[in-house]
Amino acid sequence: MNKDMEKINITLNKKEYTRLVAETLPRVIHTEDEHKRLVKEVEKLIDLGEELTDEQAEVFDLLVTLIEQYEDKHYQLKAATPHEILKELMLAKELKQKDLIKVFGYKGITSEVINGKRSISKNQAKALGEFLHVSPALFL
Repeated sequence: MNKDMEKINITLNKKEYTRLVAETLPRVIHTEDEHKRLVKEVEKLIDLGEELTDEQAEVFDLLVTLIEQYEDKHYQLKAATPHEILKELMLAKELKQKDLIKVFGYKGITSEVINGKRSISKNQAKALGEFLHVSPALFL
């Protein structure tokens, strides 16, 4: 029997489950404060580790579902452009524009690429990948 089927067949102690629901008050999250509160409840359950009862596991699943729903709606990351990725990597590796001249070949081209005025070619992406030790796909 797979784990999903095992969960369906679990007989919960209704009194204990009701107590846990009343204690945690799970509901659709509308505010950052409510999000933080439910995250703290999940952390308490995580701290129990293997000691989690079936009732606690059900509440845990419910809380995680509510948190994921809120985060999917409010914490969507926008995709970074190749130029933004390059700037972030330069910052992380403490590189200056002059450090990339050997990758691009010319000071002017280096400046234009870094400032987003020129797109990054496939050959440049490959050279950047090798120089920065990352996948060239980040720059395409």
